[in-house]
Amino acid sequence: MEEKMKTVLVIVCGLQGVGKTVVAKKLVKKINGVLLRTDVVRKELFKNSEYTEEEKQKVYKEIFNKAKRLLQEGKDVVLDATFAKKELRIRAEEIAKDFNFDFKVVKVLCEESIVKKRIEKRTNDESEARFKHYLEYKKLFEPIEGNYIIIDNSMGLQNLDEQINKYF
Repeated sequence: MEEKMKTVLVIVCGLQGVGKTVVAKKLVKKINGVLLRTDVVRKELFKNSEYTEEEKQKVYKEIFNKAKRLLQEGKDVVLDATFAKKELRIRAEEIAKDFNFDFKVVKVLCEESIVKKRIEKRTNDESEARFKHYLEYKKLFEPIEGNYIIIDNSMGLQNLDEQINKYF
């Protein structure tokens, strides 16, 4: 009989338009987890989001609270957000440590020319990010310290599955 691994909290981070949500959805399927997206939570909390620092703090606080509840129920959780600030990644890791759960960081990368095309094509998505946001966050994204997984989303869905299967 196969023993269930420890409950896991996975954060899928990276710049806007790199394909975090595609990766996060595939991960959720692979680990039979629950997906929480800041884009969705933002729309639940704010009718007309202005993307202020205060809003961002409320969105992350809510996503962390939801993650805690799900983890306490023994569910694996995948958080889909930019996690541009080191402090936010540390907060997520502390939640996992508090419950003695596994914690993994997945950074999604993608060639800039592909990101630009993807963002321009977006129509029916919760994300309101535009290419200018990608460029802004590229300057702001704080380096990830410690162990993390890199998924390159430049080469198509089949390659994505192969990369995910390597780590999960």
